[in-house]
Amino acid sequence: MFKLPKENSVARPSALGRRGFLIAAAGTGFTLAFLRADSSLAAAKAASVPPAKPAAPAVFDPSIWFQIGRDGIVTVNIAKAEMGQHIGTALARIVAEELEADWSKVRLHYVDTDPKWGLMVTGGSWSVWQNFDPLSRAGAAGRLALVEEGARLLRLPVSACHARLGVVHGRGRSISYGDIVRRGKLARQYTPGQLQAIVLKTPRQRSLIGQQVQALDIPAKINGTAVYGIDAEVEGMLFARPKIPPTRYGAKVVSIDDSAAKKVQGYLRSFALQDPSGTVPGWVMVVADTYAAAMRAADLVQVKWRAGAAAHVAEQDILNYAGKQLADASLGARVVDDDGVEQAFNDASLQLERHYTTSTVLHFQLEPVNALAQEIDGVWHIHAGNQWQSLILPVLAQALNVPENKVMLHTYLLGGGFGRRLNGDYCVPAALAAQAVGRPVKMICTRADDARFDSPRSPSVQHVRMAFDDAGKVSAMVHEASAGWPTQVMIPAFLAKDKQGHPYDPFAIAGADHWYTVGAQRVRAVSNDLANSSFRPGWLRSVGPGWTNWAVESFMDEAAQAAKVDPLAFRLSLLQATGRNAGSAPNAVGGAARLAHVLQRVAEKAGWGTAMPPDTGLGIAATFGQERDMPTWTACVARVKVDRSTCMVKVEKLFMVIDAGSIVDPDGALAQAEGGALWGVSMALHEGTAFLNGEVKDTNLNTYTPLRMADVPELDIEFVASTQTSTGMGEPPTTAVAPAIGNAIFAAVASRVRHLPIRPEAVLKGLDRHGAV
Repeated sequence: MFKLPKENSVARPSALGRRGFLIAAAGTGFTLAFLRADSSLAAAKAASVPPAKPAAPAVFDPSIWFQIGRDGIVTVNIAKAEMGQHIGTALARIVAEELEADWSKVRLHYVDTDPKWGLMVTGGSWSVWQNFDPLSRAGAAGRLALVEEGARLLRLPVSACHARLGVVHGRGRSISYGDIVRRGKLARQYTPGQLQAIVLKTPRQRSLIGQQVQALDIPAKINGTAVYGIDAEVEGMLFARPKIPPTRYGAKVVSIDDSAAKKVQGYLRSFALQDPSGTVPGWVMVVADTYAAAMRAADLVQVKWRAGAAAHVAEQDILNYAGKQLADASLGARVVDDDGVEQAFNDASLQLERHYTTSTVLHFQLEPVNALAQEIDGVWHIHAGNQWQSLILPVLAQALNVPENKVMLHTYLLGGGFGRRLNGDYCVPAALAAQAVGRPVKMICTRADDARFDSPRSPSVQHVRMAFDDAGKVSAMVHEASAGWPTQVMIPAFLAKDKQGHPYDPFAIAGADHWYTVGAQRVRAVSNDLANSSFRPGWLRSVGPGWTNWAVESFMDEAAQAAKVDPLAFRLSLLQATGRNAGSAPNAVGGAARLAHVLQRVAEKAGWGTAMPPDTGLGIAATFGQERDMPTWTACVARVKVDRSTCMVKVEKLFMVIDAGSIVDPDGALAQAEGGALWGVSMALHEGTAFLNGEVKDTNLNTYTPLRMADVPELDIEFVASTQTSTGMGEPPTTAVAPAIGNAIFAAVASRVRHLPIRPEAVLKGLDRHGAV
């Protein structure tokens, strides 16, 4: 759901060009390590490792990428968060493919926040795309070194040897990787140029990538031995539950009355947090010996607050404000700004104009946010599941008033992330509480606490226009959007800028810069500062494309209707793969032509154009996932049936065709596509809340109603066989579903809906307008 701006170089994968590469026997195993340009990073550990070569600087870190033990076990270090997407399996498979490892001997190790890992963030459907090349080269470099040393031990020329399944073979003889590590003298250093010169396997030569293998993280999740953040424990820890103030910002504690709580056995104390980072203003922590006691006591503690300025803000206020913003053409940034837009509209023979809106959406991940904090010898150890460690570390340091190198975040499995744990704000109150009481403190939010403290997907308002010339050809398109900007609120340094230097949040407008050829085009992004000041907008699976594609693909259907053209044919006519939509290597080879292909294929699968039963319709939509520079071409057809008596919508089946380039982990990719598609259904028809008096209205699953099992439609998902660059899988399938459903409703009963989530009242309103009931 999240991607960093490409101009931010630190966001890129570990650049081989910045590092040498060292292979050496060290300690109990064989280690592959990148040499750092900055020797200070690993100097402390270097002293304990024997130098590999006299010329090699003693600066290598013995724990990057992977290790091979004397038993032949390959341990791959995973610096990404595992939140159900099997990212460890995917990344390890890339290493193992080129290393020629025996998959049954591959293990995963999730790392802490040692600076050697560089920027640590998991989001944007980015991990495989980001790491494919460096991990492939790391694996290949390791294989070459093992073959060389294996050949020496076998007393054979290197040219006579090859590696397969963790064994070096040559002229009828063989030696395992484990034996090479145990008996060999591994020492090999690569220059960046040598690394780049390594010839990687061709797709035909691969034996792991794209094949069905056991996911490495599944057994522990099934047998219950997997350890999540909420399972973390340290000796002597206390438990805490927060009392959350009435507004996210500006609340102040007036008084705390814990007289009733003192009757709870195990209750210790309640206190207001003093937070120099400003992350949790007005928070009160209730601390006890057990979590049960903290839970009971928190219900009895009475806190009086003076609320912040957002105490009276409602959802409609935010939407109304957005509408006023979009009416002011001077606001915001022009992300796409072609010449000739106004002239095209002035000359148009037909103009179409529509508004689309979306409601606030919560994360509601299965595991409520939690964190355990402990100070040991001046270092603060934070135990939590987290997606963006590099974002929260400096905040924790500021909150605790310690240098950043005095904070270590230990990463655990996440019981769902979906962007919620990109914002690690929940670590701050645990750390402050531990500092205040002088003992380790584990804070666990209840479901309702979590909902109130969530960084939700902002409500949005979008204004879309299209011009047609005298020949009926699309001559211009304008897309303007106002929403809360997560990047502006949480890490403004990552804002992008338009040609005039106006900043914008690329994650809040991605998707509007689509691959259709529409003549002169303008995309304008506006920050809804009322939303930003009322709550903390967050990144939620697919972020901006969750609303921008709702508008683009709903509008394409309305434009096709206005042009009296079939919606599929209309889209295909605009996917011309020319100009900026031609695509580029290595990530977007083929450009709009690949989007056209998945559209045609999904239409074929769904039987597009065939007659449907009464009140049943097919709706189509096409998206490219997260970003233009790493597109996952996705097309969806939804088949829905509308009950005219209740206006309830039943999604009977989703057809989806996805072109994500080379699929590394087929089973994991399908699981992600299925999950993404179903979340798309959920956000289209079931999820959504509203702000009321500065807080979300729905705080638990009795009123916040995600997709239930009984409403799960049949899924038919197909991947395009491809050897192109692997792109992302986590979010793209989510983005096409809602507009496909909306378009299918129109096809079924001629009711056009323009707001997410789609409620029966909106369907009824459309029916009434067209006299259909």
